[in-house]
Amino acid sequence: MTGEMEVTKMAWMLSYVQGEVAEVWKNNLLDKLSKEELKIKMVKELFKKMRNEFEEIGEEERKVEQLKTIEQRSRTCNKHVQEFKKIAKESGYKRQSFIEEFKKRLNRGIRKKLVEAESSPSLIKEWQERSVRLDRNQRQSRAITNGYLLICELMI
Repeated sequence: MTGEMEVTKMAWMLSYVQGEVAEVWKNNLLDKLSKEELKIKMVKELFKKMRNEFEEIGEEERKVEQLKTIEQRSRTCNKHVQEFKKIAKESGYKRQSFIEEFKKRLNRGIRKKLVEAESSPSLIKEWQERSVRLDRNQRQSRAITNGYLLICELMI
């Protein structure tokens, strides 16, 4: 009797599932339920299956994904490092893979200089500090070069 009662409860619960993808999922489950092919025997198992199927990824997973997609682009390395630190802190991302992820997100020129340096940093903080210095130097060099070219153009 308990089995029939659980099936009735599950069917009743599923009747409230609505929406495009959810509707298809529900219909497949109801079909299996009617054919007694469903391996779920208790309502709490159905709740767990629903949560696994439709629950959004957790905040940590979202932050890890965000960490894997941010890029420096035109921002200064200092701004990039600050954003990276904030997201990383919230993500729970760990150690060596953390350093690799940081390096991947830097602009190619800075990343190349960091990797080709005679002595590589070993801590993430060192990688970040060195990347900020390189970026600052690179930007200053560009500004000086652009200023020099501008002066040369004015002299012509």
